[in-house]
Amino acid sequence: MLETWALLRDFGPHAVHSPPDEAREIRELIAHIIERYHEVHRAEFPQAIALARKVEGVHRDVAEAPHGLADHLQLMFDDLDAHQRREELVLFPTLEAGGCSVARFAIHRMMADHRDVERQLATLRKLAGNYQPPAGACRTWRALLESCRKLDDDLTEHMRLEDEDLFSRFL
Repeated sequence: MLETWALLRDFGPHAVHSPPDEAREIRELIAHIIERYHEVHRAEFPQAIALARKVEGVHRDVAEAPHGLADHLQLMFDDLDAHQRREELVLFPTLEAGGCSVARFAIHRMMADHRDVERQLATLRKLAGNYQPPAGACRTWRALLESCRKLDDDLTEHMRLEDEDLFSRFL
C-alpha cells in the first residue's frame, strides 16, 4: 500500500484535467469535507474519549456502564486520523489536480477503510448501548452517549459524501 501512496505523491499531479466547473466543484467539496468532517472529528473524538474515561472510571462497578468504550474510541480516532492525513496530504491534492490512474487504487483503499469504520461503528453502538442511557445515568454519561451518537452520524455522512459524491467521480 505504501507503494501506491508513493506513486500518487510522485505522479498524482500529472493528471487528466477536469473541466473548470467540475474542478471547482471538486475543490469546494474537498474543502467542505476537511472543514466540516476532518476538523470536527479531530476536535470531537478527544472530547468523547475523555468523557468515556470519566464515565468508565466513576461507574466501573455499574453493569450497564460502558466498559472498553474509551479504548474503542481511541482506536477509532487513531485509525481515522491516519486515514484523514493520507487523504489530505496525498489523495485530495491529486484529485484536485484532476486525478490519475493510480488514484483509483488509493480511492479503493479509502473505501475499504470506510467499510472498516462501519464495523467499528457497529461495535461503538454495542459498547454505548445503542446510545440509550439507562435510568439514573448522570449528565456526563448522557453527554457521552450523545457525543457517540453524533460521531456515528457524522462519520456515516462523511463516508457517504466521500464515496458517493467525491470518489465516484474518479472511478
